[in-house]
Amino acid sequence: MLNKSYDILVIDDEKVIIDSIAKISGLENWTVDSAEDAAIAIQEKDLTKYRLLICDIMMPRMNGFQFLKELETKKINTPVIMVTGYTTVENAVKSLQQGAIDYIPKPFTVDELLCVIKRGLKQSDIMKDKYADSSYSSNPPSFVGCPTNYYRLGWLSWISIEKPGIVIIGLTNLFTKTIESIKNMELWNVDDRISQGNVCANIHTMDDLSYNLLAPISGKIIERNDKILVDGKLPEKDPYFNGWLYKILPSNLDNELKFLTPCSSDRI
Repeated sequence: MLNKSYDILVIDDEKVIIDSIAKISGLENWTVDSAEDAAIAIQEKDLTKYRLLICDIMMPRMNGFQFLKELETKKINTPVIMVTGYTTVENAVKSLQQGAIDYIPKPFTVDELLCVIKRGLKQSDIMKDKYADSSYSSNPPSFVGCPTNYYRLGWLSWISIEKPGIVIIGLTNLFTKTIESIKNMELWNVDDRISQGNVCANIHTMDDLSYNLLAPISGKIIERNDKILVDGKLPEKDPYFNGWLYKILPSNLDNELKFLTPCSSDRI
């Protein structure tokens, strides 16, 4: 039993959450291990052996953000999904900024959990391909990183400053690589306002799942890319240029940039 391998490690001080995730994961034959304390998980488990880590934010001794910091310090690249009952935009943005690949609030539905886990396992496979070949000095060939003058919110969405007072936003190529082929997208309307860390588009895939895209920046939509409504695969084919989603009049650009990752740092 000590040598048994698992797909997912769930770290949560609520056993009901662990049991719920294990039950839902079982629907897809994903195997689940668990720990009720993040500090113990760090000390006693080989976190590199799991394909995906799911961690609660609010826990005694070591919270989810401290856990992410420990992973960074130890150079553990296993993807992490953060989950919490204390749902705030600040928690979502901070989770992504500090290295989580996604964020899911409690209580979650079966479909919501299946979506984030499928993405997480796929990203795990992609990133393991990268780190398996030490010759990679930047992004692996399985996905294309953002242009160096862009900024990204986690690995979900990006912004490009088109000119003073106008930014363009879209979804990353890595995001599109972790979901099934896009069937269609629901975009917000011109003059609608979006907020950093809140949903700004819904993506429906060929496997009948729906994904929420989180906005990388706050502001007013002044133009949307209606070509996507005709060809939903455009963000897959050309995510950083012709596949953009919106042009935004940002409301708090200088302050919100500090929560984004400069894509230039991905090449270091």
